[in-house]
Amino acid sequence: MAREPFVRQLNHLQDFVLEMGSMVDRAVERSMTALLDRDVELARVVIEGDKAVNAKNFETQNEVITLITQQAPMARDLRLVVSVAAIMTELERMGDHAEGIARIVIMMQDEPLVKPLIDLPIMAGHAREMLRDAIQAFVDQDVEGAYAVGRRDDEVDRLYDRIYRDLIQIMINDPSTIEPSTHLLWVSHNLERIADRATNIAERTVYSATGNLPQMDSSAH
Repeated sequence: MAREPFVRQLNHLQDFVLEMGSMVDRAVERSMTALLDRDVELARVVIEGDKAVNAKNFETQNEVITLITQQAPMARDLRLVVSVAAIMTELERMGDHAEGIARIVIMMQDEPLVKPLIDLPIMAGHAREMLRDAIQAFVDQDVEGAYAVGRRDDEVDRLYDRIYRDLIQIMINDPSTIEPSTHLLWVSHNLERIADRATNIAERTVYSATGNLPQMDSSAH
């Protein structure tokens, strides 16, 4: 295998991962801003932007196939290339979750909020930090950084459980709140899944660096 062309191609793939991670992070940020501001137009921007996320994933998957075909990488190199493909799939699905939040914003329109939006933005902040840290750990092949991402998923799960309990209680106390409460439940579920997928990316980092694929969070699989 010609090493120099391979390194250039691999760096190109890592640039795609960084770019895609930034696109998804921005989509999550915008979807949450749309929710907090009840901004339907911004929600539509997120939905439209998901097409670019899907296109970037498709482009990268084709690059992965080309690299494997041309360079026939082996051992750790092959794990790294295969992990790029897996990570891009996770990022594409995270983009779908951000789009899902945006669609919920449109569904909610002007319906009253059944509870202050306090925990959801905190949850989104944790999920976005996990996403950014997971991407950086992969680029750096930082195994300890990857495990740190996995450990932080517990806090997101605790927030999700608290939001779930609060909203269920609100629905029990007042059945007229079932629909708006359900919308917020959907938002929290999308955020919880984003954090789970960040954990999946962290697992892929450990795999590409060591050959072992840990299971940091069984709910993400």
